[in-house]
Amino acid sequence: MSHNQPPPSGPSSWGQIPPPMPPMPPQPTGRPKWARKRIVIPAALFILFVGVGIGSSGDDQETAASTKPAPRVTVTETAESKAKPAPAPTVTVTKTAKPAPAKAKPKKTEPAAPADKVVFKVWGSAPSGVDITYGSDSDNLQGRGLPMTKTLTLKDDALYYNVTAQLQGGGDVHCSVTVDGETKTGHASGGYNICSAQLSGGLFGGWN
Repeated sequence: MSHNQPPPSGPSSWGQIPPPMPPMPPQPTGRPKWARKRIVIPAALFILFVGVGIGSSGDDQETAASTKPAPRVTVTETAESKAKPAPAPTVTVTKTAKPAPAKAKPKKTEPAAPADKVVFKVWGSAPSGVDITYGSDSDNLQGRGLPMTKTLTLKDDALYYNVTAQLQGGGDVHCSVTVDGETKTGHASGGYNICSAQLSGGLFGGWN
């Protein structure tokens, strides 16, 4: 019988039950142990390197922090002054002495005219000028300048002697006439005011 021939078929083979299949060997449910090792070992190495890197970075930070220069603290001490203490202030008490009472100056009196003379005087300030006239009832004379002093001979028949000084716009003047020891004075101030002084002969002699 040739091996290439098909098995016989026919009714005789229909009632036969085919032999059972041999049991399959159990299949592994997970990865093999060598595959697990390939995964676990690299993972462990990665974790190790990461930890070492973190540790080294921390050490570097600590080293960098430790290498920073410490801040300098400057303490300033106030040196004790060796200067000598200032001397105590000097108190000066000044007493004001009462001035001695000034001696009263004697009043300047007009010098007495000689018995046969008449004296005319004008003095003061006249910035704008002054018009002066002096003499007797029978003789009028013109004077000028301040101060002015004029002297005339006394006449027995004269009725009076006088002097006038008129300001020309301002000033302050005094005037006087003296006859036989008697003196009359006058005063004028400001504007065109007139200073006048006059002595008249009495009926029974003398001048007033």
